[in-house]
Amino acid sequence: MDNSVMIKGNQSGIIVVLDANLDFEELKSNIAEKFKASAKFLGNASVAVTFEGRELTTDDERDILDIISENSDLNVVCVVDLDAEKEKIFKQCLNDRLMELSSNTGQFYKGNLRSGQVLEFETSIIIIGDVNAGAKVVSKGNVIILGALKGNVFAGASGNQNSFVVALSMNPVQIRIGDIIGRSPDDKSTDISKEAKIAYVENGNIYIESISKDVLNDIRL
Repeated sequence: MDNSVMIKGNQSGIIVVLDANLDFEELKSNIAEKFKASAKFLGNASVAVTFEGRELTTDDERDILDIISENSDLNVVCVVDLDAEKEKIFKQCLNDRLMELSSNTGQFYKGNLRSGQVLEFETSIIIIGDVNAGAKVVSKGNVIILGALKGNVFAGASGNQNSFVVALSMNPVQIRIGDIIGRSPDDKSTDISKEAKIAYVENGNIYIESISKDVLNDIRL
């Protein structure tokens, strides 16, 4: 039996354990076979995925996420580290804030947005990919970016200041929530972070903070 790819479950989703030494192209083929064979067992669900056993680049992870999407009915909403505190934070975020997007009131978009592209949504949106400089996302609900935010986002476009923006790497040109506008400083070199952050409105200002249980509990939807 090939053990180069193993799938385990945790409270927030699945753990994919990968062989550390196998050629990556061969490993991708094995991942496809594993998820195809397990598709019926895994079912159709929105899950978080954790990778173990092998160091992966961002491109590696995206290749694997594409393979999972093509060979199963899973909706991967986030890639997280298997750390007790991080898993607890994500579970809170998933249960209290993002599960609304599994209903008909939310949508998924997979792909990177390049300069000049504009996406507009009547609902909340999860984007699996990057929003690059010069690209813009407009949503009447919340915007969750499972990638880097380097462009412009307008959440709560119907005037809802209780909307929020989440990104795994938050370095936007501009964020607008309702009628409140926040801009990044001209010199971003000291503020670039690959830590997941959330932007929300409080007392008429947009705040960008690292995602934590306390911050999530303070957000009013």
